[in-house]
Amino acid sequence: MTEAGRDIAVLIADDHPVVRGGLRALIGSLPGFVVAGEATTGREAVAAARELRPDVVIMDIRMPDLDGTEATRQLALAAPGTAVLVLTMYDDDDTVFAAMQAGARGYLLKGAEQADIDRALRAVVAGEAIFGPGIASRLLGYFSATRPADVPFPALTAREREILDHVAAGERNSVIAGRLSLAPKTVANHLSSIFAKLAVADRAEAIVRARDSGLGRRP
Repeated sequence: MTEAGRDIAVLIADDHPVVRGGLRALIGSLPGFVVAGEATTGREAVAAARELRPDVVIMDIRMPDLDGTEATRQLALAAPGTAVLVLTMYDDDDTVFAAMQAGARGYLLKGAEQADIDRALRAVVAGEAIFGPGIASRLLGYFSATRPADVPFPALTAREREILDHVAAGERNSVIAGRLSLAPKTVANHLSSIFAKLAVADRAEAIVRARDSGLGRRP
């Protein structure tokens, strides 16, 4: 429970119905917790958090409309009293570090034990940071390393900058997907996140911003 003696209110944000159902059942079985609501996209998560003011959001990373990393960043402004616990299948460094930089207080992988999720939820609500096995040491190494000061668009992940570079070079999504061995839908999802982070309305505006920063140049 919270310090006020009430149940900890949890908002579940995940685009997969089976996952939401499993989390809903899990949260319902934990003493001192209540499911405040659910969201299927990043934008829904931000709107629901603004309206419901839950204590914590369980946030997936890959969601339509707005990914979990950018939703986490927007939540810090829309509902600053709400903690974010990322629960995802992605454990690559770019995704982990971007989520933590966006303001997530915890990061677990899907498949975590019920006891781990229980402990993580209570920790982030209490203002602590908690990470799944192996992630804490990588975070320490990442944030202790010297980061280049001249990297364009530091809010973007390395993959997003790579895609933006190809976009700035005038390449279509299908070409970018082929070059990077990604699905076209994955490229499109990354672009949606890029546009949101850069606060641009469309591809043309993103290209102008990218080229002004030196991206898209080819020999």
